[in-house]
Amino acid sequence: MKTPSPVLWSGERLRLLDQRLLPHNVCYLDFVDAKGVATAIKDMVVRGAPAIGITAAYAVVLAAQQHGSNAAAINADVEILAASRPTAVNLFWALRRMRRVWQAHDHRDVETSLVARLLAEAHAIAAEDRAACAAMGQRGAAFITAGSNVYTHCNAGALATGGEGTSLAVVREAFRRGHLQQAFVGETRPWMQGTRLTAWELQQEGIPFCVSTESAAATLFRQGQVQWVIVGADRVAANGDVANKVGTYPLAILARHHGVKFMVVAPTSTIDGALSDGEQIPIEQRPPQEVTMFAGTAIAPAGSAAFNPSFDVTPAELVDVLVTETCAVERPSRQSMAALWVHRA
Repeated sequence: MKTPSPVLWSGERLRLLDQRLLPHNVCYLDFVDAKGVATAIKDMVVRGAPAIGITAAYAVVLAAQQHGSNAAAINADVEILAASRPTAVNLFWALRRMRRVWQAHDHRDVETSLVARLLAEAHAIAAEDRAACAAMGQRGAAFITAGSNVYTHCNAGALATGGEGTSLAVVREAFRRGHLQQAFVGETRPWMQGTRLTAWELQQEGIPFCVSTESAAATLFRQGQVQWVIVGADRVAANGDVANKVGTYPLAILARHHGVKFMVVAPTSTIDGALSDGEQIPIEQRPPQEVTMFAGTAIAPAGSAAFNPSFDVTPAELVDVLVTETCAVERPSRQSMAALWVHRA
């Protein structure tokens, strides 16, 4: 894998690849406190549900370094981290794991400090995600037959995870098996994660790709140029409804209409069993300036309002297969999702 890691732990600081500057500038920013990391998550320095979870875990280590055994101060930083992106459930999952570590820590233990225990847990979260990406790539690629073209949306690759990605792990593995002919990369407005990030990842690894305007997806599907739409997820409800980057829902509708298969690839940490369906998933609303301005220049009339949700919800009935690190669930439903937890255990 040639794509730089989006999250690095270096000594006593956290280094984040500034994805706002890609593909033209590869620049890491250093952080020594959790509040700075929370701002970086909110400002899209780092993005992608698994990568956000890993980042938040290391941010808790920074909080412990700064506050020592002051649980109240650490908890205050955790609350700030939790408020940075409301939709990506991996964020809250990782914070719960880190919270359990410091709550269970015996401060009389002079052999192992709280910081060391938290750092070990953060490293474990990153390693588990790396292994999950590899497993998802293998499971998902099994559905891709020789000569296939796929369509991707947003970026769910190495830049969004601790490994080769979720949906892009499938694309990578299908290419290694000789089954992938080409990937169509949806541009993904307004942050252009497809054009800037996914295209960059695929180019570095020599995987054939073509950037597509989002409005051209229907034409590609109608022409029979795409066999699979493959996307990641930021949260999956108990019934299999999927929250992912806005634009995913219309792609699923178009895919079903044109007989194109639709695959969602996400680790089990992205599944929120506490939410019965997608209507309960909180959808982040981004600033209107992301739509009304481009590169600092206004492109809409002054005072224009903008509807700018960061995510939308795709109903489970539009998903042909949900791939996790433990199993692949075809036509996910409340019943099959319940069975998935057996595999997870």
